Amino acid sequence: MSDGATGRRIQIGHSPDPDDAFMFYGLASGKVRAPGYEIVQVLKDIESLNRLALEGRIEVTAVSIHAYAYLADRYALLSCGASMGDGYGPIVITRGPASIEDLRCLTIAVPGRLTSATLALRLALGEVRTVTLPFDRILEAVARGEQEAGLLIHEGQLTYADRGVGKALDLGAWWLGRTGLPLPLGGNAIRRDLGGEAIAAIGSFIRRSISYGLAHREEALAYAMEYGRGIDRSLADRFVGMYVNDATLDYGPRGRRAVQAFLDAGFEAGLVPHRVAVEFAG
Repeated sequence: MSDGATGRRIQIGHSPDPDDAFMFYGLASGKVRAPGYEIVQVLKDIESLNRLALEGRIEVTAVSIHAYAYLADRYALLSCGASMGDGYGPIVITRGPASIEDLRCLTIAVPGRLTSATLALRLALGEVRTVTLPFDRILEAVARGEQEAGLLIHEGQLTYADRGVGKALDLGAWWLGRTGLPLPLGGNAIRRDLGGEAIAAIGSFIRRSISYGLAHREEALAYAMEYGRGIDRSLADRFVGMYVNDATLDYGPRGRRAVQAFLDAGFEAGLVPHRVAVEFAG
C-alpha cells in the first residue's frame, strides 16, 4: 500500500478478520491511493494492537474502545472505522444452559483485558473471574470442556452453535437494553503527534477505503474471505454487514454518544481509572 518509496511511512494496524480486511481492502488493493504516504499494514489480534498503541509504537491502528481510555493522551479517535453492535455484540457461551447468576459463578475465557468485550462483560456481571486466551481459541476451549464459559468476538458470534455450545448472554443486546445505544467495540486511533495535516489526510483515505468496500461489496468481500477462518461466503457477508456499515463511515451523533457513555460507565463502575473526554479527529 504505497504511492512511492519517498512517501511518509505510516503503519496502520488492524485485526486479521473479515470486517477489518473489508474496511482496508481499498487501500490494500491500491484501488484507493494514499499520495505522499507509504502505508504499511500491521496485522495482529486486537489485544496486541492495543498493546502497541499503549507503547506508542504504531501511528494508526484499530483499538478497542475500552483501551482508548488508556490512550487518549497520545491518540485521538478517527471519526471513521467504528465497529459497533447495534443490539448484538460479543456473546458469552457455555456448554449447557446458564443464567446470569450462573455466569457470575464461572470462570470465563476472555480475548484480552483491554478489549471492549471484556469491559462490557464486567459491566454486565460485575467482578466475574476471567482467564485470557487468544480470541480464536476460546470457542474450541469451551466446546471441549477446557473452559467453563467463553466470551466470543469476531465470527465466532455466528458459528458457535456448530460446536455444540449455547449463547448465555449477548452483551450488545444487554447494552442496548440498558442505554438504548449501540455497543462501541472498536475504532481507529491516530497518534496526535502526526500533526493536523497528516491526521486529516490519513482519515480521508481510510474513509475512502471503507467507502470503496461498501460500494464494491463483492470484490471487497472476496478479499475479506481470506481472513474468515473457514466460514462460508454467506456468513462472511453477514458478519461484515454487522460491523461495516454507515456507522463505520462516521460514528454519527448516536455513535459518539455511545462511545462516551460506554467509557463513562466503565469509570463509574471503577473499571476505567479516569473519566475520558472522547475526542474525534477528521
